[in-house]
Amino acid sequence: METVDRIKQQIAENDILLYMKGSPKLPMCGFSAQTVQALMQCGEEFAYVDVLENPDIRAELPNYANWPTFPQLWVKGELIGGCDILLEMFQKGELQELIKETRKPLEA
Repeated sequence: METVDRIKQQIAENDILLYMKGSPKLPMCGFSAQTVQALMQCGEEFAYVDVLENPDIRAELPNYANWPTFPQLWVKGELIGGCDILLEMFQKGELQELIKETRKPLEA
């Protein structure tokens, strides 16, 4: 599978997906660590991809996303942003609301 196709599949299969350096339990950069802390405080599970273990994704994702840095948070197939944007959203309560809305079951 081509790298771009793998990226598209990962984004499609995960409502909340974080591309980061390291893992939530062992982030390998300060920006990833801060982003994980904010996400964890939202109280919902999220998927992640360690770009250090996936150099092809690390190389290709910035082109696909038109976003040069990591971490990158994707929610429902949409790029939300990186560390600075997420921390600002968290401080305003917007990130919590976005994550909560993403996990809310559809009403019948």
